[in-house]
Amino acid sequence: MFQTKFQAPLFTAYYSVGSRPLDNWAVHQCKEGEMQQVLDEEIKSNVLQIQSPNVNACYITSPLNSKSSLGIRLPIMTLLVKNLGQFFTFEITILDSENIRRRLRVSNYHTSKKLSTFMVTMPICLNEDWNHLNVKMAEITSKSFNTTYVETVRVQVHANCRLRRIYFSDQVYRDDELPNDYRMLGTKDARVKSKSTLKKKAVTVDKKSTGDRL
Repeated sequence: MFQTKFQAPLFTAYYSVGSRPLDNWAVHQCKEGEMQQVLDEEIKSNVLQIQSPNVNACYITSPLNSKSSLGIRLPIMTLLVKNLGQFFTFEITILDSENIRRRLRVSNYHTSKKLSTFMVTMPICLNEDWNHLNVKMAEITSKSFNTTYVETVRVQVHANCRLRRIYFSDQVYRDDELPNDYRMLGTKDARVKSKSTLKKKAVTVDKKSTGDRL
């Protein structure tokens, strides 16, 4: 999908602002769920709200074609998401040096890492309100499967969250190194450092609250 496009150090895969933010995304919505653009009062911006009691059945995914690949080679994916105080998960499919597609699933309802041949499941603890979630895919691939990360094939973001942006980068940038629209300016937590971190031996999912340095 993006294999032939120039991939700058910051490459956006989803941004909630604009007339057609879901152009490259397929929407899977169950009867009990809702998916809509809402105005978030904290950051004063339109965001995508995904809510459902059935976390696995309500999500967005890219690319549209299930046989296609995003083809994004940058090794770090960052999500700007709001914690709604409910179950939440997202999943990344990557291609590694053995030409095998592996899945990296992150959720706030698992309590320990689980590893199989084709999938690793990792827990995360979200801060209240808005979060920067940095996923170091190259490091996770190396430690979990003993292979090398090649590219990101697919991304799925499930209920329950508010989603502002998904972007890829060549490294984890400090907040003051990012353009303004990549930060969470205007939030009440903008000047407060987060006290909580996630520590797992073989997992690298860095979580930073709204005002933290990446």
